[in-house]
This record gives sequence, structure tokens and C-alpha cells, in this order.
Amino acid sequence: MLKRFSNVIGFDDAPFASNHTGAVKVVGTVYARTQLNGILLGEVRRDGTDAATKLIRLIIESKFAQSVQLLMLQGIALAGFNVINVFELHEQLRLPVLVVCRKQPDMASIRHALLQMRGGKKKWALIEKLGPMEPAAHVYVQRVGLTHAQALNILQEFTVTGNIPEPLRVAHMIAGAIMCGQSSGRA
Repeated sequence: MLKRFSNVIGFDDAPFASNHTGAVKVVGTVYARTQLNGILLGEVRRDGTDAATKLIRLIIESKFAQSVQLLMLQGIALAGFNVINVFELHEQLRLPVLVVCRKQPDMASIRHALLQMRGGKKKWALIEKLGPMEPAAHVYVQRVGLTHAQALNILQEFTVTGNIPEPLRVAHMIAGAIMCGQSSGRA
């Protein structure tokens, strides 16, 4: 029998202009099954290296820290190329991490872009260490601390509308509304 995860936090970043530098808003939605129980707000640096540290702090300092059982991320990076060290998240929080993408990313383009940036080799190494994205249901996933079967089960349990699990879908909508005054269509 598969372990069930009922308490989840899903994170996504807010949209930002292409010429934006500095902090980018990050939204975490806290779910118990399909019920929204809370929202976390934070910031990470555009193209920085602080994503894992900031997410860890957001969670640890929240009232939800004791109940969360799983982290969901909308992609492996926030705020452009602030690549999330999912291994650090997993290790520090002792929680499984599920990375979800609507479609298979163009890894060659990502690698090329990262290798042009300062610190890009380290960021690319984190992505490579996580391994290729796997098809799961109607999305692609990467995972730490979970089996593929568990990932499929989580997607099934937390996806209500469309193909993106509710914690990520709603985090995306809230992040868009914070920056634009209203949410956009797709998560």
C-alpha cells in the first residue's frame, strides 16, 4: 500500500518583467487534501541562488511546519534561473519533494542559457543530478524521496481541475494576482 500524503505545500513564483532585477515574490499554498488551509508569501532573488534557503525558512517559520508532509514545486527554478536545490530541501526539511511541469522542458536551451551565467555550472549540475523529467499522468515530474507510483498517486489525489495539482495551480493564480491585480488563465 502506498503512503498517502494529505498535507502539502505547493510553491510558484510571481510573474516579473524581463528587465526586472532583485527580489521576486513567491507564493506557497498549504493544502490538506483538496482544501486550502493557508498561504505563505516570500521572495527570492531573480536568477539568484537563495531559493532553497528561502523556502526552507518560509516553511520552518510557519505555523504549518509540523503538519506538512510533502513539497510541490512548479518547475525546478524560481525567479528565472534561481535553481532550487531540491536535495537541500529534502535533507533539511526531511520531506519528499515533487517537481511538476506541464510540458517537457527544452533541456538543451536551459543548459545553454545557464552556462552563459555566473554560477551557471553549479545550477546545471543540480538539474543534472535530479535526472530527467518523467512522464506522469498528463505532466512531467522529477522527485526526491518518492517513488514514481507515489508521484502518480499524489497527482491523482491533488489534481481537481486540468492537469496541474491544486497546490501549484492556486499558488500560480495567487502569484499572478499579487503582481498583476488579477490571475492569468493557465497554471
